[in-house]
Amino acid sequence: MTSDQRKRVLVTGATGYIGSRLVPALLDAGHEVRVLTRSADRLTKRAWHDDVDIVEGDATSRSDLDTALAGIDVAYYLLHSMDGGDSFEERDRELARTFGLAAQAAGVQRIVYLSGLHPASEKLSSHLASRVEVGDLLMASGVPTVVLQAAIIVGSGSASFEMLRHLTHNLPAMITPKWVNNRIQPIAIADVLHYLVGAAALEGEPNRTFDIGGPDVLTYREMIHRFAKAAGLRDRAIVTVPVLTPWLASHWVGLVTPVPSGIAKPLVGSLVHEVVCRENDVDDAIGAPEGGAKTFEQAVTAALAGKDDENRPEPGTVEPGRLTAADPDWAG
Repeated sequence: MTSDQRKRVLVTGATGYIGSRLVPALLDAGHEVRVLTRSADRLTKRAWHDDVDIVEGDATSRSDLDTALAGIDVAYYLLHSMDGGDSFEERDRELARTFGLAAQAAGVQRIVYLSGLHPASEKLSSHLASRVEVGDLLMASGVPTVVLQAAIIVGSGSASFEMLRHLTHNLPAMITPKWVNNRIQPIAIADVLHYLVGAAALEGEPNRTFDIGGPDVLTYREMIHRFAKAAGLRDRAIVTVPVLTPWLASHWVGLVTPVPSGIAKPLVGSLVHEVVCRENDVDDAIGAPEGGAKTFEQAVTAALAGKDDENRPEPGTVEPGRLTAADPDWAG
């Protein structure tokens, strides 16, 4: 990496699923990394703790943001409400507005945000609509913003992957909503990190969304069948019914997986949509992952073997699905 490509970057949500993996990936790429966290103590056991500049503060505080963004070239916005609480849309809206204003005032050259893949013209679930709105607000902030839009991220510890893993393991036969027949374009966590890191050194001042996805377009039903095969399980029997609402489905998921219903609700709500990439401009702008994007089977195999990401955080004592779901800085 040349000195022109090396950036001073800020990572918000550094204790979340994506952020905790992105930090070491950015360091490996040669960037200078600062993290904003509400509790510096939560980072003391990270292997990269001494390699980053840690700012303790709250992303809702303009003064804390001013401190964190001072001298930063690229700011990664990896914050989104997944607690199922009331008024989350307004919280996310104000958080994004405050961040955009602070980034503009600090002279930040680029914001990078990980959003959700979504259909072009369709009423979206409340959480997916909020994620899209956050991207729009950041792009309207006056700071050039790269919005990467992904569907299901396949990686050990990802809430959406843990939901798939535990549903398949725990239910040899299952009654499911009709959305299991919707098409989805999943992407491996390693490939998400490739695009996130690449966005820091992207040439020019793009202010737009980029769809990111793996090479496979599958229904959720097909993902369950393929996961079972990769995990060495016998094939699963799946019967669909038209009356299982997202609210009921989220509580059902909460009963048979370690993902709490409050987290399962927005995940299930997103699955009612078909989420397939409409363009692949990101490979022209950033470049494809080395060897090409991973297939669904490759991503699942790597996740099951614990090799889905060389930059995974150090293992803890909490089951991965619960760790991801309970993290207040969760993103992705």
